[in-house]
Amino acid sequence: QSQLGGKRVGIVGLGSIGSEVAKRLSAFGCTIAYTSRNKKQSVPFPFYANVRDLAANSDVLVLCCALTKETYHLVNKDVMVALGKEGVIINVGRGSLINEKELVQCLVGGEIGGAGLDVYENEPNVPKELFGLDNVVLSPHSAGGTPEAFEAVLQLTVGNLRAFFSNKPLVSVVSNG
Repeated sequence: QSQLGGKRVGIVGLGSIGSEVAKRLSAFGCTIAYTSRNKKQSVPFPFYANVRDLAANSDVLVLCCALTKETYHLVNKDVMVALGKEGVIINVGRGSLINEKELVQCLVGGEIGGAGLDVYENEPNVPKELFGLDNVVLSPHSAGGTPEAFEAVLQLTVGNLRAFFSNKPLVSVVSNG
C-alpha cells in the first residue's frame, strides 16, 4: 500500500492549475519540484529544465501543462523509465502529452507503478488494455463541470455582453497572441 504524504511530486506545467495542485499536495506533506517553459522566480520549489530529469527525481509525475507541438508526447518511455517501477503518472492536462502506446507497454511490463488518467490521446476512446489493469485509475475529464464553474461562466458571459452593448471595456478579453 502506498500513501501520499512524503512523496516527491514533480509537476509538469506550473501555471494556474499546476500551482493549485502544488498548493494542495504541499498540505499533504509532499515535496514539490517542477518543470515549465520558464523558471518562475517567485516559486520556492526546485526547477528542472526537462521532464526526464524531473521524473528521475520524483515518485509521482503530475501533468498540468498545455498541449503544444513542443509538449506532444512529452512523456515517453524514456521519461517513464526515469520515473521508475514504483512511479505513478497523473495526467489532468491533455491525453497527447503522453505517448499512450508506450504508457500501456510500461504499465503492463511493470516499468512504472501506475497511472491516473482523466484525459486520453484519442478521446473518447480509451486503450482497451488499460481497463484490465489494477494499477490504473480511469476517469472522465470533468474537473470544470461543477455547478459553481457553470455559474462563473454564465456570470462572465453576462458581464461581457453588458459591457459590450454599453461600449465599456470587456470583463475578460481573449487575444490571439
